[in-house]
Amino acid sequence: MRQTRLGSFTIGAIAYGCWRFAGSTPAEAQEKIETALDAGMTLIDTADIYGYGEPCGFGGAEAVLGEVLAASPDLRDRMVLATKGGIIPPRPYDSGSDYLISAAEASLKRLRVEQIDLYQIHRPDLTAPVAETANALDTLIASGKVKHVGVSNFTVAQTRALQAHLSAPLVSTQPEFSAVHQDPVTDGTLDWCSETGAACLAWSPLGGGRLVTRDLRDERERRVHAILARIAERLGTDISNAALAFILKHQANVVPIIGTQTPARIRASAAAAGLDFTARDFYDIVEAWRGVPMP
Repeated sequence: MRQTRLGSFTIGAIAYGCWRFAGSTPAEAQEKIETALDAGMTLIDTADIYGYGEPCGFGGAEAVLGEVLAASPDLRDRMVLATKGGIIPPRPYDSGSDYLISAAEASLKRLRVEQIDLYQIHRPDLTAPVAETANALDTLIASGKVKHVGVSNFTVAQTRALQAHLSAPLVSTQPEFSAVHQDPVTDGTLDWCSETGAACLAWSPLGGGRLVTRDLRDERERRVHAILARIAERLGTDISNAALAFILKHQANVVPIIGTQTPARIRASAAAAGLDFTARDFYDIVEAWRGVPMP
């Protein structure tokens, strides 16, 4: 798989996410992680909230991943490990200094590692002073508990406000981005990534799975699906890989995070990074989404 940059790390162009990972047995979890790494998906993304509302509870996905890393320590050296904190139901968000530092420390214990490669604030806390949040992130880096920091679900303005108080650079932003959710193209998120060199870690790159299940919401999504089907047929691939290739085609440093729980699908998804997806293909999907030709 082709490579890209995330802070000081080199990672695969597609990442593997652990949103639905918490219910895995240790053996199932290890198979998924090994399959992703073998396929070149070296960024493994999780969050402390993953597992909340399920039998395993808050921190469940991190705990399962921690079991994998404890059983096979060599896997840690093969991955760039990312997690997120700052969601704490029912508050619902807390980016205060004391909480963020304690949340990161709790993640380290569940993951059974000494350092988190990328620690991201999961959602912006509108009540926490930005300078306090920034101080927490700088403290985590200075302590060696975190290597790099980023944000998730932040607006560009919120991202810049946080960066203004940070000593360390924000190396990533994690928005929803897919062929049926193209806001990052127009809301400045991808332009900010181009401006700073930060990575855009795209969650839900298959539209919450709708592009695969065809559980499409409206005529606009049906137009996009039809174009993706046409492109997929031409490229000899499936719609899910065509959808991944779409967001990979943007000139910013976009890394789609896939979340399939099927090892065969993990392996198959890696091919998306090598598809001959053209600029015309990209604009056909943009036009299908907007319903009008490019000006």
